[in-house]
Amino acid sequence: MVKQPQEIRWFHSIDLCNGLITSGIKPHDLLREESEYVFRYSPAGMSVLDVGAWDGFFSFEAERRDAVRVLATDHFCWSGPGWETKDGFDTARHFLGSRGEDLDIDVLDISPETTGTFDMVLFSGVLYHLKNPFLGLEKVCSVCSRHIVVETLIDLWDLDRPAGAFYPGRSKLNDPTNWWGLNHHAVSAMLNELGFPRVEIVLHPRANPQTPDSMRAFFYGFREVSS
Repeated sequence: MVKQPQEIRWFHSIDLCNGLITSGIKPHDLLREESEYVFRYSPAGMSVLDVGAWDGFFSFEAERRDAVRVLATDHFCWSGPGWETKDGFDTARHFLGSRGEDLDIDVLDISPETTGTFDMVLFSGVLYHLKNPFLGLEKVCSVCSRHIVVETLIDLWDLDRPAGAFYPGRSKLNDPTNWWGLNHHAVSAMLNELGFPRVEIVLHPRANPQTPDSMRAFFYGFREVSS
């Protein structure tokens, strides 16, 4: 049975229409601002995979922006050691009348055999939580046929070579799930190695190079599509 919005602990603040916005930890205005960056390139007419969907804000936004198919995936937040519930996604999908699909699957289990392939893949807020970020990115890239969007925390911004900072324990923002702060050279080079020869980098709208903990960026990777 689908729960009512007021019964749920939300992370995403989602507009369920009729003036009802869920009381998520992440504010609605920030999510709307980020969506303009996530969908800098339109998903219209594309199949979209949203990896680490949580309550599904970007999944539903892809559908609203005319994606032809959307698959939301998560495990850590839906049934793993994170949020431990999928109620937010299920309730939002119900209230929005969404046709979006869902699959509870860990990032490292993603493959063409388990999820199929997609024109566009969204990989937002996940990379730095992975103990093995290159392997995780490799799995996600394996199911992307055209365009990938990676949003992540970044570190070592001033270092002019691919590198990453390792965060033991709670050393990064007091969060034991923060493992790696890759720099922009590293993420871009990883995407190049994984079949995306063109990568565009845009700083998060609220990033401030003077405040290292605020540094985040969007990476837009494009495969070469033969004509």
